[in-house]
Amino acid sequence: MQLEDIALTFVPQLGVRGVVHLMEVFGSAAAIYSASAEELHQRATLRDDVVRNIVAHKGFAEAERELEYCSRHNITPLASTDEKYPKLLREIDDYPHILYVRGSVEALQRRSVAFVGTRKISAYGERACNEMIHSLAEAVPDVAIVSGLAYGVDGAAHRAALAEGVTTVGVIANPLPNVTPATNERLAAEIVGRGGAIVTELCSQTKQNGRYFIPRNRIIAGLSAGVVVVESPAEGGSLSTAEFADGYGRSVMAVPGRVTDENSRGCNVLIRNHKAQAVLSGRDIVAELMWELDLEEMPAEKREQQPLTTDEERLLACFDSEPMHIDTLLERSGMSSGEVSLHLMTLELSGAVRPLRGGMYEKLK
Repeated sequence: MQLEDIALTFVPQLGVRGVVHLMEVFGSAAAIYSASAEELHQRATLRDDVVRNIVAHKGFAEAERELEYCSRHNITPLASTDEKYPKLLREIDDYPHILYVRGSVEALQRRSVAFVGTRKISAYGERACNEMIHSLAEAVPDVAIVSGLAYGVDGAAHRAALAEGVTTVGVIANPLPNVTPATNERLAAEIVGRGGAIVTELCSQTKQNGRYFIPRNRIIAGLSAGVVVVESPAEGGSLSTAEFADGYGRSVMAVPGRVTDENSRGCNVLIRNHKAQAVLSGRDIVAELMWELDLEEMPAEKREQQPLTTDEERLLACFDSEPMHIDTLLERSGMSSGEVSLHLMTLELSGAVRPLRGGMYEKLK
């Protein structure tokens, strides 16, 4: 990466898409700054004032200060032309030309899935997040879990990834090395210490105005092969991440919930409107993304059915030979209603139980 790369992001009135446009035309920041005003006008679609700023080498002084700041705080600036820049992110039409990374740059090269959702996560959402990442890590040990390092689902996803020993990447809406919210600084340090990374497109000279969360969400979507919405109300901010993912041609997935739960309304609407694929496990995520699982090597009778989790087996053991009401299962299992609902859906898909009328369920095997 050269000084010109960072300088380009400081050119007044140019913006993210303007940088992308110039990089597509000229191929490098150095070539852009070497071009004459006439060449810039002829080859690119730029305003007169932007051309004057580039010819005057605007942005260089700020870029020098930024490089010094990065060196002082152990931050790696990564240009879109760098071979280590994440390939999936480079495919989107509004990629950030510079990423500021703390931690492992290699973490950005892994197969990635984003987990997003409400900051007011419920016990059901946390359990769903933990179980999905557990089964996903079992299926794809080299996966990276991407999220926004905020409260709720974001934090739960990062912690679940750490618990499973898989890499996790936090994308933040403020300059490094600080983390917002500050209460997640310890979590961020653990992410970096365990081989993950904290990423932002914002330089140290950014003036915070509270408007960077939605642009941050496009990076979460762009880094990932797919986005899983774990829990979201109808107006949840995480739905913007799903919208970005859909626009980028990435897989959008959602965890279904009860129709009476406000926290699941956004997920259920995504599924109803065919904007997201319903997923109940990490294996569902792998199937949706069509990732290799070496299924060809498995015996034919085992290809369709995956082993039940300990909690699923525990719930299945609560059944008698006769159909049972969900309230009886709640009482016998000692689980929460959200946990029982999640496990019943998984057991239904696996062919272990089937729903009947009036909240009744029947064990099939």
